[in-house]
Amino acid sequence: MTKPSPRRAAPPDAPDLFDAPGAPLRRHAARTREDPPNVGDGGSPERAISVSTLTRTAKDIVEGAFPPLWVRGEVANFSKHRNGHWYFSLRDASARVRCVMWADDARRVPAPPDDGMQVSALGRMSVYPAHGEMHLIVMALEASGDGLWRKALDQSIKRLTAEGLLDPKRKRRVCAHPRRIAVVTSPDGAALRDIIAVVKRRCPIVEIIVVPARVQGDGAARELVSAIRRVSRWRDVDTVIVGRGGGSREDLWVFNDERVARALAACAIPTISAVGHEVDVSLCDLVADLRAATPSAAAEAAVPVLAEVRARLATRAVDLRVTLERRALRARRQFEETAHDMRDALERLTARRRARLDIAAGRLDALSPLATLGRGYALATDDNGHALTNAAQFVPGHAFRLRLRDGSVRARTESAAVDPASERRPTER
Repeated sequence: MTKPSPRRAAPPDAPDLFDAPGAPLRRHAARTREDPPNVGDGGSPERAISVSTLTRTAKDIVEGAFPPLWVRGEVANFSKHRNGHWYFSLRDASARVRCVMWADDARRVPAPPDDGMQVSALGRMSVYPAHGEMHLIVMALEASGDGLWRKALDQSIKRLTAEGLLDPKRKRRVCAHPRRIAVVTSPDGAALRDIIAVVKRRCPIVEIIVVPARVQGDGAARELVSAIRRVSRWRDVDTVIVGRGGGSREDLWVFNDERVARALAACAIPTISAVGHEVDVSLCDLVADLRAATPSAAAEAAVPVLAEVRARLATRAVDLRVTLERRALRARRQFEETAHDMRDALERLTARRRARLDIAAGRLDALSPLATLGRGYALATDDNGHALTNAAQFVPGHAFRLRLRDGSVRARTESAAVDPASERRPTER
């Protein structure tokens, strides 16, 4: 918000606010007697002045009589022109004054006032010469308490919430062991010195990149947005800290600018917001991946303590070695048990197969012709080795061979007789 303009000194010939009625106009009329004769002073019909001269004179008198001052009242009939100017009235129980606030001044107010809102306006009285209407030109506007500030913040929170930018689910985890962090802040501020001191104390091997940007005043929002987007395009840092030290509400208000909040939410790198003191909560705090109460707390959240990291690594190295030894011992035991089980399984399988082989051998031996010969039988074959199984095949004088258990004998048929009973048996298929 714009600071009140210094009290403007009235010109030496400005009328006293407590002069008798009509004195300012008479003084101005006295001055106009020194003007060229064709101007007139309004003292007679012949010397009547024009309407425009009257309204310009009233404008000079009013502006000279009233220095910039604060006026308290209730806002009525507020309207915003497309060129950014604000038009409204201030009223109390018995009076009303028209007000105008030019666009350049209106842009410094966090939010437009609502009808019925009690405000205090810093302005100077003037007269619009074209219409001859007196009005208050407002240069600064403040509502009771946090009225306008709270309204602007609530409106921004409502819009960002509707877009999902305040959803806790979209927040990312900050890198636990960063190699490089970027700090977007004023290079001359105490916040940067605090961050550097904490980082160097906790983890001096972490590299700090300072991205300078104004953190208050005109143009600060534009510089912060540009710095955040530049870091996001680098993608060569692990964490981004955005913030500043404490200050007044007006000083910290740039971090409630929607442009800055949206740039922070769109950053491709995890972000930490550290604005002001612990009691200050800004729009950037709500959209950042992590909110730190102070710049020093942001540095502590961004980097670990190097000595603690090394101690944890040493402890984990010992734990890893012990774990590997235990796993190797369990693996060796499991291997030995598996080998023993496999050996027993192979022996059982071999025994079962040997038993099945003995049974099969016994069956084959029982069916073998040699076993029949071993029981005293003989096998007759012709010279070609074909078995002679019928008596009709033995022709007297025909030579054949008898196969015995331990050898063979050459023989010749003397006679052959067919058993009559075998002729009555049905022929086997």
